[in-house]
Amino acid sequence: MFLGPGLVFITLFVAVPVLLVVSYTVFLRGRFGGVDYIFTLDNFLRAWEPTYRKVLVESVGIAAAATAIALAIGYPAAYAIAQAPGRWRNVLLVAVVIPFWTNFLIRIYAWVILLSNQGVVNDVLVGSGILNERLTLLYTKGAVVAGLVYVYLPLMIMPIYASVARLDVELREASANLGANKVTTFLRVTLPLSLPGVIAGSIFVFVPSLGNFVVPELLGGGKTVMVGNLVRDQFLKARDWPFGATLALIMIVLLFGLFALQSIVSRRFATEVS
Repeated sequence: MFLGPGLVFITLFVAVPVLLVVSYTVFLRGRFGGVDYIFTLDNFLRAWEPTYRKVLVESVGIAAAATAIALAIGYPAAYAIAQAPGRWRNVLLVAVVIPFWTNFLIRIYAWVILLSNQGVVNDVLVGSGILNERLTLLYTKGAVVAGLVYVYLPLMIMPIYASVARLDVELREASANLGANKVTTFLRVTLPLSLPGVIAGSIFVFVPSLGNFVVPELLGGGKTVMVGNLVRDQFLKARDWPFGATLALIMIVLLFGLFALQSIVSRRFATEVS
């Protein structure tokens, strides 16, 4: 009875749309758009063409770079929050999630202002004498990566914080009593035990980064095309729903693969701990 409402919601708004997407992949595009219900596997062969394969590889690279940078920033931040006094933890956690209180587009447009040729970053670099000429920061892959890191960084911090905060302090104390220094304790105790949070945070950043099309559009200026942009264009511009569904299915399969990896690591971690 209690599971019923959630199962109905998931069935109607998750399972049915995914099944529709999967079903469209084996049909042809209609002459004037839409779907022509003639069975074919050409969409999958087309998705493997060099042009689209290059977009997929670049998208994975950009998403992976954003995930790596978010992890490099997010883990120390999460660890610092977990080690902070109790009265400051809630304050710091609220500071982490405050960006979610602001409209997504407003936050991205703020980065457009910051990174433009006449923006704040160039003004500071040139005004301080660090640079003599203004840099082209906007409409680059670096700008896209920076935007993705900024948008999804809280999704990296929160799972890692949850993992670190649950660690038993006595384990680190035992490591210190056995002669391990702080670095060894972190590498041999803290980091392995917080690995489930690291994996979860990495998935939470990588998956939406891979499918994001707003950040590449605004900060990349249309020069950086990711899978999300490609899927959107196939549905809304080219009106090639079957091919757009095929690209979306590739992302769905990748998503399930990542969750399967997380499940395997989590089970292995639980086995080792027990």
